[in-house]
Amino acid sequence: MDLNDLNDLLSDFLNPPNAYQALTVERVLLSLIVSFMVTLFIFYMYRKCFRGVIYTRNFNVGLVLTSLVVTLITLPISSNIALSLGMVGALSIVRFRTAIKDPADIVFTFWAIAVGIISGAGLYMVAIVGSPIIGLFLFVLNRANLRSNDPYLLVIHYATEAEAAIQEALPKNKLRSRTVTSAGVELMLEVRMKAKDASKVDDLLKIKGVRDAALVSYNADVA
Repeated sequence: MDLNDLNDLLSDFLNPPNAYQALTVERVLLSLIVSFMVTLFIFYMYRKCFRGVIYTRNFNVGLVLTSLVVTLITLPISSNIALSLGMVGALSIVRFRTAIKDPADIVFTFWAIAVGIISGAGLYMVAIVGSPIIGLFLFVLNRANLRSNDPYLLVIHYATEAEAAIQEALPKNKLRSRTVTSAGVELMLEVRMKAKDASKVDDLLKIKGVRDAALVSYNADVA
């Protein structure tokens, strides 16, 4: 490869043509490599920004594989207009039934798919420049403490005569569940406090009739 060929390759990389492009081995490899490298960055960002209950590495690996598969699908679509219409019609009947509860997981999935489409279309600079910018914004939002207190679930088991004292000790709360049995009452409340103040729950045991109290980090998956 001489200097002119290298300049042409760099020019196509920075300013890809808008017309349908012929499929070549070099183009397929370059698209897959760019997609893989960018989604490795997404893999890292998902691991660092995960705030759910249990981190699932298989889902994170699935983001990388999803981007690569979408790249393979986009490559023939961007090379043949007749084939693109047929593939779009075929893909429209595909339905996925896996439920994704966390909205952040949906965003990361869409991010990986977008990188696959962009890389398959040959718009490499969009993926390489855009993904770090999104990651920077995500990191800033993830580190920003927009709320002074965090939500927790407080579960208390006590005798009925301790009801008034507990309500006085926890005036600001949201009732989630209240179960009454012959053995006593199980009360589940949503409370907001800072993590360093979690030890204040120990004071509930000083109330006569309280058997135990448990503080659980609140998450929509748990609820």
